[in-house]
Amino acid sequence: MQEVKKVITEVGTNEWQVVVFFLGEQSFAINVDKTREILRWPGCRVIPETPRAMIGITSVRGEILPMVDLRVFLGIESQTPLDQCKVIIAEFNEVKLGFVVDAVERIYRINSEDLDSSLTGRYLGEWILYVIKRDARNVLLLDYEAIVQTISPQLAIQQQLDPAKIREMMEGTGIGHPSEYRIVVAEDSPLIRKQVRDSLEAGGFTNLVICADGKEAYDVILQDADKVDLLITDVEMPRLDGLALTRRLKENEATRDLPIIVFSSIMAQDIKVKAASVGAKYQITKPEISQLVEYVIKIIKEEQAAKEKVKVS
Repeated sequence: MQEVKKVITEVGTNEWQVVVFFLGEQSFAINVDKTREILRWPGCRVIPETPRAMIGITSVRGEILPMVDLRVFLGIESQTPLDQCKVIIAEFNEVKLGFVVDAVERIYRINSEDLDSSLTGRYLGEWILYVIKRDARNVLLLDYEAIVQTISPQLAIQQQLDPAKIREMMEGTGIGHPSEYRIVVAEDSPLIRKQVRDSLEAGGFTNLVICADGKEAYDVILQDADKVDLLITDVEMPRLDGLALTRRLKENEATRDLPIIVFSSIMAQDIKVKAASVGAKYQITKPEISQLVEYVIKIIKEEQAAKEKVKVS
């Protein structure tokens, strides 16, 4: 077992860390905050009627975990036999699993500005979010949430909103119609962006500005800060990550009172502490997307009640 040791970085500086690993000859990366440990091949037991990439289950200190062979999923040829592979134990979206890889290199510190999305989708396919230029080579950062949801649809974030319940939550609150509130969403994963949009629109929040990264969201908010009522931001994003975005907004007099929800797949305790330290009062995990509308309504109520209290005093 190899414990993943994180290098301490100052919060909100746009720096984070990735574990670099190999599939065949290609280098890939995963955020350290999604990574729990790295194991030698522990063996696994095959489970029938599962996707090819879901090669089985294994036991790690008494905990049963599914095993996903990323080489199989991505169709990458490899000469490394399973018993010589490494397994990255990852945890995000309240799911814990093992990713089978050929080899693990080391942890690198990167800046969000190092992430290049110019080739995403058109040339790199739907599973690759970014290219990281590192040591004269290209390291690919995958959309792990999309991969896991594709392999195991039962893990997919499902949105089942009861319109009657939404109306009930809105009635008597005095906050008007949901469409009156302008909400900016900063999220780099196309899959999660769609799920967040669908969730909010199902609740009547149709006045949305959807941004692919923190820099785009920051620019949009600064253009007309008085007309933005709420920001929902991911943590791991290019150009400007969610914590750096939050820090900049809270340090700006024009935007310091803007309510911000940090909405991430990696809301471990240390991330929650970091988010709170830069001024993110509200924090939820991506599996809670089905409660997102209810949470947004609650925040709007809290913010308006706080403003009324200030007026009275």
